[in-house]
Amino acid sequence: MILTVTMNPSVDIAYHLDSFVTDAVNRAGETHKTPGGKGLNVTRVLSQLGEHVVASGLLGGKTGEFLELELDKAKIKHSFYKVSGDTRNCIAVLHEGQQTEILEPGPEISEREAREFMNYFAKIVPDYKIVAISGSLPKGMPVDYYSQMIEHCVKNEVPVVLDCSGDALLEVLKGKSKPRAIKPNIDELSQILGIEVGEDFSSLKSALSKDIFEEIEWVIVSLGSNGGFAKHGDKYYKVNIPDISVVNPVGSGDSMVAGITAALHNRQTDENLLKMANSLGMLNAQEKQTGRVNLSNYLNDHMLQVNFFTRFYPKLNLR
Repeated sequence: MILTVTMNPSVDIAYHLDSFVTDAVNRAGETHKTPGGKGLNVTRVLSQLGEHVVASGLLGGKTGEFLELELDKAKIKHSFYKVSGDTRNCIAVLHEGQQTEILEPGPEISEREAREFMNYFAKIVPDYKIVAISGSLPKGMPVDYYSQMIEHCVKNEVPVVLDCSGDALLEVLKGKSKPRAIKPNIDELSQILGIEVGEDFSSLKSALSKDIFEEIEWVIVSLGSNGGFAKHGDKYYKVNIPDISVVNPVGSGDSMVAGITAALHNRQTDENLLKMANSLGMLNAQEKQTGRVNLSNYLNDHMLQVNFFTRFYPKLNLR
């Protein structure tokens, strides 16, 4: 059983427009409203893969009730802690191959709410085989909150896949209890290290060889259309992906996290883990709805057309 955690979920609203003009009336051709936040995108893809998954985190207000109803419709199990503030909305305007996002900050969490959720989390962790924690911390929560959560997981020998950024990630990297895997993008990696990291092999290998990542088993860097780069122990991998027609890239990183989590849960090889993660990321980008993949394409196309070969370092080529 897999547990996903979304501390700052949202109702994701996607507006599809032929064109977008500021300071004018814009009419959407299509609108999609889905349970959102990075962790819920991960949850949806895991559910599509047939994994037994339960979503947890914080919910509040009418938007929180909407999220629960939508998860029920999708037959996704959930167990959220209710907070006094309203769950946020996040808007993506998709136009002319571009996306413009407007993200609400979300509710402010009280010290009592933070403490009670941590107690609840500590009680349920032993029931799961792996935990995926994704997204930002809401206002009011201490910056080391994820570190505290991971400490409970490590005590119970439950591996963690973590996808967050900024100070919350730095606190985890500096802490004693480590996640099994992290998935920064190239900008987040540069932010962590305080240097500009290039997308060439030498620059990425040098970055992931830093002491700060030494105790993290998997560091997987998403590079957008350039694929990905990964470190597993003392091995380094480069993943190349084909050119695809992008419809909605929002949630592709979360789909990668779902692939990483499922592969670790099922004890897949390095090769299959990276194939799964990157293939799911591509498939999400080809769908209108966030955090959704077409599994027929996943099974019949991307996964089966991957060539694996070694040249200075293991390299995956999805072209």
